[in-house]
This record gives sequence, C-alpha cells and structure tokens, in this order.
Amino acid sequence: MMGIIIQYKYIIVPFAVWFSIQLFKLIYDLVTTKKFNFKRILGAGGMPSSHSAVVTALATMIGKSQGVDSPMFGLSIIFAFVVMYDAAGVRRAAGKQAKLLNKIVNTPGLTGVEVTEKLQEVLGHTPIQVFVGAIIGIIVGLIVG
Repeated sequence: MMGIIIQYKYIIVPFAVWFSIQLFKLIYDLVTTKKFNFKRILGAGGMPSSHSAVVTALATMIGKSQGVDSPMFGLSIIFAFVVMYDAAGVRRAAGKQAKLLNKIVNTPGLTGVEVTEKLQEVLGHTPIQVFVGAIIGIIVGLIVG
C-alpha cells in the first residue's frame, strides 16, 4: 500500500489535501451554522483555498524532487499562480456579481424577472484565503515531497 502511495504521490497527496480542506470547511460550517451543507465538500470558496493548497503542494513536491530549475517546476509554479490569480480575481468577481444579481432579482417591484434558482455567490476567495491555502500546500509539499 505504501508503495502505491509513493508511486502516485503527485496525484494522491494533492487530492488528499483538497479532500482534507473541503472536509474541514464542511465541519466548520456545520459547527458554526448547526446545519449540514454537503455542498461545502464540493463547493468553491471559503477559508482556506483548497485550490491554492493543491497547486502549491504539487509545485512544492515537484520543486523538491526535480529541482527548482527544472522545466516541470517552472510549469507547475506558473500553473499555481494562474489558479491562485483566478481564485482571488476572476472567480471572486463573479461571486460578487452573482450576489448583486440575486439581490436585484429578489427586490420586489424592481424587475419582472422570475428566477427559479439563486446564483451561486461563493465562487472565489479573498487574497488571505488564497495565501493561507498556499502556505498549507507548501508545508504539505515540503513534508511529503
């Protein structure tokens, strides 16, 4: 079993990091709201960013094993920055827009639009959520890598 984990660590470790963070968010949400929200296990957003943790864990593991001057590390670090930029920038902006649109649509008399489902508002991350996720990923990558 340990041989399989070591052989596939570049897949297993990032997945385990993602699952652990999402499980943490689910439990935290359950404790704070007293409601079980299964969407937290698959949903985006919240503290910390599992996306950031996954890509930085992977980049750190690659940097540790291949060297920080390797093409694979270069690829993985650029990929990590793109994912983190997207999480804190584009997806966060989309979440803010969804929140505003939900508010507009639900204001009585303002629009004649009928909506059957609410737009998802928690899509992205604050910069601190991305930063904390990245730190978790680096720590895990250093320990496991």
